[in-house]
Amino acid sequence: MRVVDVNGFYSPRGGGVRTYVDWKLAYASRAGHEVIIIAPGPEDRLERREGGAIQWVAAPPFPLDPRYRMFVDAAPVHRLLHALRPDVVEASSPWRTATIVAEWRGSAPRHWIMHADPLAAYAYRWFGRMAEQETIDQWFGWYWRHMGRLAPSFQTIICANDALTARLVQGGLVNARTIRFGVEPGTFSPHLRDEALRQILLQRCGRSPDGLLLAGVGRHTAEKNWPLVVSAVGAAARRHETALLLIGEGRDTARVARAIGGDPHMQLLAPIQDRATLARTLASVDGLIHGCEAETFCFVAAEAAASGVPVIVPSRGAAAEAAGAAACRYEAGSAASAAEAIARLAAARNALAASARNATAQGIRTMEDHFADLFRAYLQPIRVAA
Repeated sequence: MRVVDVNGFYSPRGGGVRTYVDWKLAYASRAGHEVIIIAPGPEDRLERREGGAIQWVAAPPFPLDPRYRMFVDAAPVHRLLHALRPDVVEASSPWRTATIVAEWRGSAPRHWIMHADPLAAYAYRWFGRMAEQETIDQWFGWYWRHMGRLAPSFQTIICANDALTARLVQGGLVNARTIRFGVEPGTFSPHLRDEALRQILLQRCGRSPDGLLLAGVGRHTAEKNWPLVVSAVGAAARRHETALLLIGEGRDTARVARAIGGDPHMQLLAPIQDRATLARTLASVDGLIHGCEAETFCFVAAEAAASGVPVIVPSRGAAAEAAGAAACRYEAGSAASAAEAIARLAAARNALAASARNATAQGIRTMEDHFADLFRAYLQPIRVAA
C-alpha cells in the first residue's frame, strides 16, 4: 500500500509531528508499505528514506515560526498526487493542507489526521475565563463551517484522543474517530530509574535528597503554558521542598526565564535529543508536570507514564488521557489548582509512584500498535453513514 501524507506540519526542526512521521516511515518499512511525505520546504527536492521518501515542495516560510514553511499553491501538490498514484492520501492540518487535499480531483480515499486542535490551543485558552466553551464555539462558527465544508471529502477524521473526537462529532463531523497514539516501543521503562541521577538533579536545583523533583518537557511556546507551571511550582514550594527541571527551548524561552526570575530551585535545560538519556531522566524524576490543555495526544505525558512516573496535567485536553492511572489533574489554566495537584503528589508520592509502575506492568500502548491500527483501517475502509 502506498500512503501519501500531505503534511504541512513536517519540518526538520519540528516537534511531535516530525517524530510521528519518522516513526511512520520506520513502521512502513517493517510492514511492507510505502509512505511518501509531501512537505513544504525551501526547494523542490526528493529525499529518500527507509520506508518511503520526503518530497519537499518549494514554499514560503511560516511567518509566526521560522522552523516551518507553509503550503500556498495547490497546483504542485496536486501534480504530485496525480503522479504518485497513491492508494491512500492523508492530510495533516485543519488549514491549507486539508483544503488542498479535499480539492484534489483524484479517486484515492482520503483521511484527515488531526495533529492540531486550534480552538483548544488558542480560542479556549484566550477566552475561557470569560465564556463557556459552547459560547466560544459559537463565536468561532466560521471555523466549524470551514471544517464542515471539508469533512465530506474525507473518509475518516482521525483523532488521538476521545475528547477531541467527541467535540468534532458534536460539531457535526460525524466521520471523526479515535485511533490513539502510543510511545516509542522499548525505550521508556520504570527499570531505568537511577537514584544517583535523581540526587545529582536535585543537587543542581539546590534541594535535599528528600525534595520532590519535577520535570517539564516540551517546546517553549505560548500554548504550553510554562509560566503557569513555574507559578504553580513556586507556590507549592512554600509548603513542600520542590525542584523543577524545564527541558526544552523555543521562541518563548526568554519569557519562561523571566517567569523563573533566578529561582535557584528551577533550572532551564536544553532539549535532550538522545532518546535513551531522556528515558533515563524521565524514569528518575518524581513527577512530570504539563501545562498545555491543547494537546492532541501529548507524547511526553505518555512517555512519563510508561516510565512509571506520576503526571500532573490539566483536566482538559489529551494530556489528561495520556497521563495514565497515576495522573494528578488540575483545573486547566489555573496555577493555584496546579499547585494543589503538586501538593497531592507530594503527600502521596510513594503510593502514586507505585500505581504508575503497576500500570506499566499491565502493558503500554506503543506507536507500533497505533500504526498497525491505522494501516488496518486504511486497508479495510470504514464507511460512515451520512
